[in-house]
Amino acid sequence: MPLFAGCDWGGEEHAISVIDGTGAVVFTQRATHDGEGLAQMIRQLAKLGPPAELPIAIETPTGLLVDTLVDAGHPIVPLHPNVVKACRPRYRAAGGKDDAGDSYMIADILRTDGHRFARLHAQSDALRALRALVRTRDDLVAERVALANQLRALLQSCWPGAVEIFAEIDSPIALAFVQRYPTARSASRLDEKRVARFLTQHRYSGGRTAADLLARLRSAAPSKVGVREAQAKGELAAALADILAQVVAQLKTLTSRIEHEVAELPEGRIVMSLPRSGRLNAAQILSEIGDQRARFVSDEHLAAEAGVVPVTYQSGKQRSVVFRWACNHRLRQAITILADNSRHVSAWAAHVYQRARSRGCEHSHAIRILARSWLRVLYRIWLNNEPYDAAKHAAAAQIAAMA
Repeated sequence: MPLFAGCDWGGEEHAISVIDGTGAVVFTQRATHDGEGLAQMIRQLAKLGPPAELPIAIETPTGLLVDTLVDAGHPIVPLHPNVVKACRPRYRAAGGKDDAGDSYMIADILRTDGHRFARLHAQSDALRALRALVRTRDDLVAERVALANQLRALLQSCWPGAVEIFAEIDSPIALAFVQRYPTARSASRLDEKRVARFLTQHRYSGGRTAADLLARLRSAAPSKVGVREAQAKGELAAALADILAQVVAQLKTLTSRIEHEVAELPEGRIVMSLPRSGRLNAAQILSEIGDQRARFVSDEHLAAEAGVVPVTYQSGKQRSVVFRWACNHRLRQAITILADNSRHVSAWAAHVYQRARSRGCEHSHAIRILARSWLRVLYRIWLNNEPYDAAKHAAAAQIAAMA
């Protein structure tokens, strides 16, 4: 009789249940999230039969636990948390929740509805490395924005001139300026000659003269804080600028690494062939799509994963179309960036975008429509394992012939 396993994962401990074809429990265990705990869980599961014949359903498709189960040979069936949430009333009327009960419920969902869910396709080591780099960079970008906003707000309260002198507060030269002159008092002796020397030392390329920048510095609103408050906030500003400078430097290093890694992958060169994709954007798209072509059964499946197609609800005479919230948000952001950039260099992309706008779609909606069109193209060249060629793209060729 076939067996089915369900795992309710947690930060420190995981609960796993194994049931047979009738739904009867044949094994339960709690495993700690460490090397010994996971190894013991694998040994106990191996006693039930060959790992390849024991599929395990779990609510996450990534992580150390998933990697451990995959390496042991178990087929993994990732379930979206919304699926588990929707099935919970089938097993209990009250709103209670416990890990052991959830692991049984997940296993039973796999037993009764496992044919509805795709099994996890393990990505290559190179792809997983690229995904780690890209996602870490995206997280650092969010940290940079938060720190820049915090630094800007702090300087606005004690020395607005430091915010006004350069265009971006998180640019390397602006951060160096705040570190060197954290208060208005420390910059009180600045003149055109000193500013010019500072610009030369930091290789300023903004196109403004020292006199222009000094005028912007002096024309900013004066601060209204006391001496001790200004000194304290100046120390805080210098500390924030130092932290932000390190984040910016690491982002530069990560970006260079990502651009190199994606260019080395065959799938990366395919995505990079799309108009205006660029290496970084191509890496963002590829890291979320993966390199397992069997993962998506159709371009519609890929579009739903990317969240660029709506969800339709229909019952009787009632029909509604709503925005798709449940999707891979990182992939949606990456593919919409590609769509927005491509319309500036591709006549076909511009035509698709303008047609959507002429129908009354807002910019963001029109970009998602264009992204959906690009995913059809991407899915085809991905399956064919060949770069994008506008001459082979019938719709693009037709638009080009009309121009």
